[in-house]
Parts: sequence; C-alpha cells; structure tokens
Amino acid sequence: MGRRVAVPFPPQRIVSLVPSQTELLFALGVGARVVGVTKFCIHPAQARKLAAIIGGTKNFDFEKIDALRPDLIIGNKEENYREGIEQLARRYPVWMSDINTLPDSLTMIRRVGLLVGRKEAAERLAAEITTSFAVSAAPATLPSAAYFIWRKPYMVAAGNTFIDDMLGRAGFRNVFSNLGRYPEITPEQLQAAAPHHILLSSEPYPFGQKHLAEFQAICPDATIRIVDGELFSWYGSRLQHSASYFRQLHI
Repeated sequence: MGRRVAVPFPPQRIVSLVPSQTELLFALGVGARVVGVTKFCIHPAQARKLAAIIGGTKNFDFEKIDALRPDLIIGNKEENYREGIEQLARRYPVWMSDINTLPDSLTMIRRVGLLVGRKEAAERLAAEITTSFAVSAAPATLPSAAYFIWRKPYMVAAGNTFIDDMLGRAGFRNVFSNLGRYPEITPEQLQAAAPHHILLSSEPYPFGQKHLAEFQAICPDATIRIVDGELFSWYGSRLQHSASYFRQLHI
C-alpha cells in the first residue's frame, strides 16, 4: 500500500482488527501475543477470551486500544475504515493488507509470518494452501453463478473482490463479475443474468434455508444453496479448508 511501518521485532503486544488475520496469528503460534481483537474475531474460539475486544472492524474503541499499549496493529484496507486506521497510525505501527486474490492472501500470510517472527510456519502454511488449490483443474466451461452477501437490498460479490477470485477457483463463472465489487442487484437483474447457481453466503448476512424459496421464485431453473461464507471470503489460515470444500460443491 506504499506505507513504511517500523515494527519492534518480534512484536509482543499485537492488536488484530480483522477476523481472518486473527485466526492466522493463532495458527502461526503467536496467539499468546495477541492482546486485542474485534467482536467478529470468532476463530479460534479462545481468541475473544484471551484478548480484549476493541470494538468492531469499522468502529474501534480507541481508549481500549490505548490501554493495551500495542506494539503492532494489523488491519485490512477493505475490512477496516480509513479514518480509524489513520488515527491509530499516528500513535502505533499499523500494518495493512490489501487482498483481492489468492496470491494476495499467500503474500499476506508470508509477510505476517515475517512480522511476528514465524517465517517458517508461514511458509509451510502458504505452501500447503497452494498445493490444496493445485490438486483440481477447473472444467473448460464453468457453470454460471451469483454469490449473494446481503438481503434487503440484495447485494452480490462482483468483480475485483476476493470472493470473485474464489468463485473461479471453486469452478464457477460469476455472472456479475463485470460490475464493481459489491453492487445492489434487483430481482429483474438476477432474472436477466439467469445464473445456473445461486450461492447464498452464510455471512455477512445469515442466509438460511428459509430464503431458498425466495430466490427460487426469481430464478426457477437455478440450483440454489447456502454456502460457507468463511471458506469463500476468509483469506488467512482458513484457506487450508477452502479447496476441498469447493470440490464438494460439485458432487
């Protein structure tokens, strides 16, 4: 992102502002050094018990963060808000990721490993994830899909997003990849796109079985299913499980 960040090595008091990067820190074996997390950092289960909760990803509790005296704060360009990050960066080392593709996530994993003194563990993890995605080859013609992240209004993951990249690796062609990032979609637009598959993410909106009929009425010929949003959108250590999950979607 063009920012230089000076970090004491190895950092001993880490605040993570991103759920997937919190899980990564624990997977790299530095969970004991994580002193602050967001209320959305639900993995691993002990993260919110061992560390203080410093608000959400887009509304930080600055007083709580100050009390933690962090020597490293880890955030993400998309998941956090600029004003809050800039305020924190005036007082603390704030390292930011910017992730739109699987290679971006692998670079982030390696860089975080370097930052926290766990280079070898990060390299092993990145190599494992790379191998898991290399196992299966995508079919010549991908079935079309629409990936919904919100309801009222309907919103989808479109082009230039990590989810769009994951959809391709999962063997789908995103019918809304020509649109920008997370647009609102009308039922008429969905009908016109006529995707073979409609994927309803389990997060951030908690789509459930009760919503299947709602979308089936719009696209009667589509296959509609609830999918694990974490395995499509979390770009840390949870990627270890994504490729095998994607293969199951086509069984």
